[in-house]
Amino acid sequence: MKAAELPTLPAGEVTGYRLVNSKFPPINLFDDVANAEEFAMLHSLQALTNPRLQSEAGNIALLPPEQMPFGIRGCSYAVAPFTHVNPQGSRFSDGSFGVLYFANTLETAIAEVKHHQQAYWQNVPGLRYERFVFRGLKGTFDERGVGNAQTLPEDHPIYTPDDYTVSQPFGADVRQYLPGLRYHSVRHRGACCWALMTPRHVTDIIQTTHLEMIWNGAITQVNHLTFTQP
Repeated sequence: MKAAELPTLPAGEVTGYRLVNSKFPPINLFDDVANAEEFAMLHSLQALTNPRLQSEAGNIALLPPEQMPFGIRGCSYAVAPFTHVNPQGSRFSDGSFGVLYFANTLETAIAEVKHHQQAYWQNVPGLRYERFVFRGLKGTFDERGVGNAQTLPEDHPIYTPDDYTVSQPFGADVRQYLPGLRYHSVRHRGACCWALMTPRHVTDIIQTTHLEMIWNGAITQVNHLTFTQP
C-alpha cells in the first residue's frame, strides 16, 4: 500500500508521550520568538557571538520556517527531532530526515525507548553498570490528515520488529504526502504510536517527569526520579 492510499484521521487534539535523553539540554532559542521573522533575526544575531549555536540549535536548514510552531510552549522540544536528525535512522526514516515520535502512554514510550537502549548498549563491550537519565515529555497535537496505519494488520512488513527495509521507504512516502502516521506500537502490544513528519500540528509540549534506566547487562530497572505538574 502507498501512503497516499491510507485513510486519514479527522481533526482532533490528542496527547502523546516521548522520552529524550537528559544529556541533551533543552534548546531555548526556538521558544524565545513568536514568528519566523523574529527567529531569523535572533538566530543571525546569536550566531555572531555564540559559536556553539549550530550544534545547539541543530541544522535549521532541514526544517522550513513555516513548519516551526513558533509561540507554543515547548517549541524547542517539537523542533529538535527535525534539526538534530539521527543519522542511524529509525523505523520510518533512513536518517536523511527527522521524525517526531509520540506514544499513546508514558508506559508505551518507556517500552519503545527501553528496547532501543538495550539493543544499542548490548553491543558496547565491557559495560557492566550504568544509568541513563531521560526527560519524560507530554505533547498535544492535531491528528488532522494523519495517515491511519492501524488499518494495516500487525504482521504487515512495516511492523517487522528489527528490520526497517520496508518501513523506511514507506516513511519517506508518508513524508511526501501526509503530515504523519498513527501506527501499532511494536514494543507494547495493544498500544499505538505516532510518527509526525512535521512539528507544525503540535500545540504544546511539557516535561512531566525524569526517569532513569539501569543497565547491568540489560535494562534491569526503570525508576521515576521526579514528577512535574503541568
